[in-house]
Amino acid sequence: PYGAQNSRIDILLEDMVNNQCRRCFVEVKNVSLGIGDGMGLFPDAVTKRGQKHMQELIEIASVGDRAVLLFCVQHEGIDQVYPADDIDPEYGRLLRQAEAAGVEIQAYGTEFDIETSTLRINQELSVII
Repeated sequence: PYGAQNSRIDILLEDMVNNQCRRCFVEVKNVSLGIGDGMGLFPDAVTKRGQKHMQELIEIASVGDRAVLLFCVQHEGIDQVYPADDIDPEYGRLLRQAEAAGVEIQAYGTEFDIETSTLRINQELSVII
């Protein structure tokens, strides 16, 4: 668990640099809502848990650790990710606050190989805040 709200992080990366441990907290979100014209939205429903994770990432960035929000897009028709403000306006507000606080926001297209049960990242996508 991490943060004031006792969250669980998806990925924690640690590296020693000049005898100091540098940490990178990565929160992964799955984008599955495509609305046409290459646009994908997150979230697809109100997400109190997702809001909590955004608050935790903002706190992580404020104390000098690296914080990353990673959108994994598994829909072939999506090449841009947007906050779904009509669905969860609070998440959209927190996403913008996170970007301003230094949280890195990234999106990648992915493919799932059923035969090997492998998820592959194949291309970086745009995140429009």
